[in-house]
Amino acid sequence: MARRRKRQNSEASGGGTWMTTFSDLMSLLLTFFILLFSMSSVSGEKFQAASQSMQVAFSGANGSSILDGGALVGGDGTGSADSDDSIVPADEGVPDEVNEMYEQTMDFIEDQELDSELAVSRNEKGVYLEIQESILFQSGEAEVTSSGTGTLDVVADLLASTNTSVVVEGHTDNVPINTQQYPSNWELSTNRAVSVVRYLTEEKGIDPARLSAKGHGEHNPIVSNNSSENRAKNRRVNIVLVYEEEKGTAE
Repeated sequence: MARRRKRQNSEASGGGTWMTTFSDLMSLLLTFFILLFSMSSVSGEKFQAASQSMQVAFSGANGSSILDGGALVGGDGTGSADSDDSIVPADEGVPDEVNEMYEQTMDFIEDQELDSELAVSRNEKGVYLEIQESILFQSGEAEVTSSGTGTLDVVADLLASTNTSVVVEGHTDNVPINTQQYPSNWELSTNRAVSVVRYLTEEKGIDPARLSAKGHGEHNPIVSNNSSENRAKNRRVNIVLVYEEEKGTAE
């Protein structure tokens, strides 16, 4: 009888052990699901911050990632063809003359309070003044509006203070146009560039030998044409102050 009672007591005490294990398992599963939920609701900014932290963790002493050779995904995190493939300082690889021209241009634009109408950028080719379509033209038209001439008047003052060559580039979105005057976006973008050139030369006296016009149509967007806001950004005119390397400096 004593042996039977001892066995019963042993079996009774073993029941508490499996309950403890089961409770631990449930706690682990609950923690796991909470973790999954928190990961699924993470914001884009937090995800980008976490991604950049991982980049730093896997970087060498110079900050270049061993995962991708130092190249980072574009600012929107998509790595799309319409965005830059890497984050590069604005003046890296840019000639000193271009950087100096850029600073002078920025000072001029700020003095004229045109920050909201002109976006200024630079690369090894020169300094870019970007003007949105809505400032210069009506939709589907290439004649400079009266409000647009005011902006071009200030640009002309800037050009008059330099002696660089200038290229005016017309750009459109990817919405097709098919009118008698503009059978495609090629004609529309080219005519817009020509209209700006003619105004600068004929109305403002800029030397025609310094200027040229180019039309890119829809084929050089700065963002994807996937929304009305993005399409508006792609409809633009660039006025490029071209950097011309002095002869003999290439060696």
